Amino acid sequence: MPSSADGFDAAIEYAARSVQDALQALPTSGSAPVIVIDGRSGSGKTTLAGRLRTMLGGDVHVVALDDLYPGWDGLASGAEAARLEIMEPVAAGRDARWHRWDWARDAPGEQMITPADGPLIVEGCGALTAASAAVAQIRVWLESPVSSRRERALARDGEAYRPHWERWAAQEVVHLADDDPIAHATIVVDVP
Repeated sequence: MPSSADGFDAAIEYAARSVQDALQALPTSGSAPVIVIDGRSGSGKTTLAGRLRTMLGGDVHVVALDDLYPGWDGLASGAEAARLEIMEPVAAGRDARWHRWDWARDAPGEQMITPADGPLIVEGCGALTAASAAVAQIRVWLESPVSSRRERALARDGEAYRPHWERWAAQEVVHLADDDPIAHATIVVDVP
């Protein structure tokens, strides 16, 4: 396990290798594996999902909860939609049909189809709950200090996110208290 001094990239690499090892240890079954990556804003979820997609190659499907949250107050409902509309169908061997959230219009957008023909990675805060743990074979929690997370999130999303940081963080606190994602994780990684 890398220490905080090893840096963000080393922690993400460690997490990716841990997921890869866990995938290799899974029994072969008829359905595609579901991988959930959760953590608070700026913890590295999107970076880890991209790294996994590259490592695993092939027909890996990545769904970001940013595409499902119905606006700045939608953490819980976006996570629930991801479970019901995407994770559960794919885990059952069915293609998932869902609507991407159109942030510009503040309304449901285009219909998306996520095939059940390969591993599914769902990343976003709120993704890991007791209900999603029941359909996800690999469940990752990324833990990171608030100062580092805030710096990364604002560097990534710019000034558009700054006025919403506290509003979003309050929903993350509720998710941690109500859903206890760390207790459901199969892999926990500290990200500096």
